[in-house]
Amino acid sequence: MDAEIRKALAITPASRSRDRTIDITTTGARTGRPRRIEVWFYRVDGQVYLSTSPAKRGWYANILRTPRFTFHLKNGVRADLPAIGTPVHDPRLREHVFSAIISDLNQPWNPAGIRQPVEPLEQWMTGSPLVRVDFVDGAAG
Repeated sequence: MDAEIRKALAITPASRSRDRTIDITTTGARTGRPRRIEVWFYRVDGQVYLSTSPAKRGWYANILRTPRFTFHLKNGVRADLPAIGTPVHDPRLREHVFSAIISDLNQPWNPAGIRQPVEPLEQWMTGSPLVRVDFVDGAAG
């Protein structure tokens, strides 16, 4: 794996919003056509995840239907990484990951510049998608 890609994926709670911002291209669940959107990614315990504040998301429905997608790095380094998205349903893992995400987003110095405080853990647990990202074909090591 390229060192620049490793560095771009190694975000921390100190990372700014642009460092977390990527595009993903999924396959439309209803249309079968490529759908590219901008999202944030998170890193918890060395694993990359996709999630959002509580809401239904089209990209999540697309990944449920077709787990293969493209993870596009676009800030600092540009790379199109083939990936597989796996929905996280295990309550303990969801709680652990969402707790880390919420702590990250609620930092007092707020490097991502988001509105604080973010929704409580209970709302994330019941209303937010959570997808583990695994890179394929040696894309990210």
